[in-house]
This record gives sequence, C-alpha cells and structure tokens, in this order.
Amino acid sequence: GGWDSTKRYFMVAANQSNKIAVVDALEGDLEALVDTPAVPHPGRGANWIDPEFGPVWSSPHLGDPAVVSVATDPVNHPENAWKSVRVTPLPGSGSLFIKTHPNSKWIWVDMTLNSDPVLARTICVIAKDDPAEVHKCWEVSTYGRAVHMEYNKQGTEVWISVWGDAANPGETGEIVIYNDATLEEKTRIKDLITPTGKFNVYNTVNDIY
Repeated sequence: GGWDSTKRYFMVAANQSNKIAVVDALEGDLEALVDTPAVPHPGRGANWIDPEFGPVWSSPHLGDPAVVSVATDPVNHPENAWKSVRVTPLPGSGSLFIKTHPNSKWIWVDMTLNSDPVLARTICVIAKDDPAEVHKCWEVSTYGRAVHMEYNKQGTEVWISVWGDAANPGETGEIVIYNDATLEEKTRIKDLITPTGKFNVYNTVNDIY
C-alpha cells in the first residue's frame, strides 16, 4: 500500500476481500473499506488529480482488467471521499504495478502476470486529463514480461524492467528507458538477469508515486 497525497491516510489492498482499506494514520482508525474489482494489487498506488473528482489514488488488479481510482479529499470533495469514482478498463488483468509523477501527464500500468504472453510484456498509459480509457498500449520487448515502472527524480524518464529467461542468451532480461513526455524509447540496458524493482531514492524517500 501507499499514502494518499496528504500522507495522512494509508491506502492498502485487502487482496482476497477485493477491497482497499483506508487507514487514518492521525487518528489510528479505519476510515473506510472501498469495494474494488478482483484482487487489487496497487504496490504503493498512484496519486494524481482527476479532472472530474479531484485528488485520487489509483490501483490496478491481478484478477480484473481495470484501474480503480478512489477519491481521497474529504475536505474539498466530501461527497466523493473514499469512494471508487472511476474505473478505467485495461486490455488485460495481471497487473502488479502502477506509477505516476507530479510532473507527468501519464499514469503507467503493467500487466505482468497476464496469461497472454503479448499482454504480459505490454505497458499501458492513461492520460490524466482524459482518464476514461487508456491512451496507448505497446509491447516493451519481444520476449518475457514487462514489470515495474520507476520515474527519475525529475519525472522525465520512466524505467521498465523486462523479465527474461537466464537460460536464453540475449533474452535474459533488460531495463528499457522511456522519455515520459513523448513515450519514445531512449535506451536499453541489456543482458541483465530478471531485473525487477528499481527505486529512485529521492522519489522513494519523499513518497512520490
């Protein structure tokens, strides 16, 4: 799980109950249980400003092809607070991670554990100003599974891991780096063996996600 944008409320998945639990860290209380599609798997989730509902925190799912956004502003948007206000369809389920950055116009999401090998290596982006559907999806590699997006400090690059097979030279794994503004590939760090999480220290320490 991860914090909402104010860092007062901790949002965590109750995977087998198909719910997001909202914990008020200031009062030490359970603020809400939000119903979701099957098996939410947010990682730390993604905080951003929805054009219709204001501040939200989003999670993808292992069991359903969807990104759910939960409204997180009980002060300025009390009518929507702690409700699932938007469901953005994805081409497949099996998502492990979602990521954004305050300087980015995108929300990135993977489908790493999808049973379709093409979808498993596909990444999708959702535009923050038009979040009803995905903006674009593409294959990160010709093999393996794409997993875990990480921004640089400035929010100008996104690094994505590719899980490969250590027994297949040339397809053991790599990290692919994209220009966030254009979604164009910048470079590849090849011949790694099943790279997974990559954590920018500044973003991690400051809970930027």
